[in-house]
Amino acid sequence: MKILVCISHVPDTTSKINFTNGDSEFDTAGVQYVINPNDEFGLTRAIWFQEQQGANVTVVNVGGPDTEPTLRKALAIGANEAIRVNATPTDGFFVAKQLAEVIKNGGYDLVIAGKESLDYNGGMVPGMIAGILGSNFLNSCTALTVDGNNVKAVREIDGGKETVSTTLPLIIGGQKGLVEEKDLRIPNMRGIMTARTKALTILEPVDAPANTKAVKFEKPAPKSAVKLISPDNLDELINLLHNEAKVI
Repeated sequence: MKILVCISHVPDTTSKINFTNGDSEFDTAGVQYVINPNDEFGLTRAIWFQEQQGANVTVVNVGGPDTEPTLRKALAIGANEAIRVNATPTDGFFVAKQLAEVIKNGGYDLVIAGKESLDYNGGMVPGMIAGILGSNFLNSCTALTVDGNNVKAVREIDGGKETVSTTLPLIIGGQKGLVEEKDLRIPNMRGIMTARTKALTILEPVDAPANTKAVKFEKPAPKSAVKLISPDNLDELINLLHNEAKVI
């Protein structure tokens, strides 16, 4: 089984976020990048298939040379090889077109992408890939098993979970639950050294329009200071709840 895991290169949640050029561009200065958490769950599940069923695992990213450390980390975790499409990920459709081309040429049986990236939370790329390729698609997957050509998956739906059966080839949008958090892997020294010798192929992008453009970014408004009311002053509490917070 050939598995392709789509990897997004996203800022660590502890990074301080700022914007430049009139708040129209993300400021990358001093920002630490990591594997997108939803993608990391998918990668760990793919490594399980590698160890238990002999799958070959390739990771792919659309981005510039600055994303290669993230791909090398994925290789250190256990992926067999990596692909970088040498392009700036301008929007979801552009990224989906690039990934669809890689999938079409690579003949992959299973494609695991995170249901959304931590930075823009677009949640559109896996579904767009499936639409472009006409492939089976399951989103919000929290469990996945493969037996030959048959697949059984569990996905989150409003108010509960749904168990579905389908067949390969398949594209999924995965999330927390594909593996337990305790099973996520940290690269060890042997993995880091081995990753240096694994293949990292660089592909040039195919033509695809960028249909959207970020006009302006804006941080959430700062929270107002907490007002402490004496437990003996219920009239003041009711006044603030009614006239200021407007919740009663």
